[in-house]
Amino acid sequence: MVRYALIGYGKVAALHAKALTQAKDSTLVAVYGRSMEKALQFAKTWNILAYTDIKTMIEEAKVDAVVITTPHPLHKEHSLAALHSGAHVLVEKPMALTVDDCDVMIETAKKEKKLLGVISQRRWYPSSQRIRNAIDSGKLGIPMLGQVTMLGWRDEAYYQSDPWRGSWELEGGGVLINQAPHQLDLLHWYLGPVKEVYAQWDNVNHPYIEVEDSAVATVRFASGAMASILVSNSQKPGIYAKVHIHGSSAYSAGVQTDGGAMFIAGRSGILEPPYNDIWTIAGEEHLLAQWKEEDTAFFSTIDATTYFFRLQEEDFTQAILTGSSPVSTGEEGRETVKLIEGMYRSQREGKPIQYNT
Repeated sequence: MVRYALIGYGKVAALHAKALTQAKDSTLVAVYGRSMEKALQFAKTWNILAYTDIKTMIEEAKVDAVVITTPHPLHKEHSLAALHSGAHVLVEKPMALTVDDCDVMIETAKKEKKLLGVISQRRWYPSSQRIRNAIDSGKLGIPMLGQVTMLGWRDEAYYQSDPWRGSWELEGGGVLINQAPHQLDLLHWYLGPVKEVYAQWDNVNHPYIEVEDSAVATVRFASGAMASILVSNSQKPGIYAKVHIHGSSAYSAGVQTDGGAMFIAGRSGILEPPYNDIWTIAGEEHLLAQWKEEDTAFFSTIDATTYFFRLQEEDFTQAILTGSSPVSTGEEGRETVKLIEGMYRSQREGKPIQYNT
């Protein structure tokens, strides 16, 4: 059994706690937080130990791995503390706020001979997996064009639900750093490393926050592929989030990862099942309706707020036990941060942002 601890006791931490208690070959043993009172309250719910020091927790509770669920600006600090204390690290998205921070985390994990992974549970959606398999089997030819469209909504109550939300200093950004990473992760999972980003962003209708609620971008990948990105939290009550891939074979595949009002950890459920909304591969067009029916039926049998977390945590556990690499590594998480950092920098510097790797 891999002994897990949580770093952070907020809304999404409860979902990870539930997932870990159900995951194969895993057991949840402890939680860390700055407030002992809150840590004890969380620990009592899950029958685990509470700590206010990461090193002490890892040593005393014999922790093998941690899942980090604290606010984004703390991800680097908490990851390094856990790695230096001897634990593998699975960190919530986004991995960190900058590529430089990601590089430090990756190098530290290598030095400490520990695994570093990043939460990206939408990779485990059956509809997302089909696109990955179509790329790997050559059915799309070379993936050359991508689209991310995320039209969601966040109200004032959401931003007031935690003191760190909507602040450049405490959250690190808005829709790009918080809501969009899942779709951006899928985009580079399908198209590869990012080479160049040109973007614009703004606050359309959230005057009570400092950060952006909408952004657009054009991206060039190292493979030569291109993509367009439109992400926003300004469409009440939320419309959808989609990722589409178009290949050199002239065939296309897509996934609607989210539909309707977007999921908010601790406040709402996942309203609509993810499904493939485009599939033009010759001889397989008829599967679109069949897959949607199957995925809808499957969705009704699971708790979607935790099921895919569990699948990723089981993947991470098996990587620890077997010495293999998890599906979503620190390097993969870095690519998402490259996209986000590039989009922020592009508007601030008034030019496309280029990366060598």
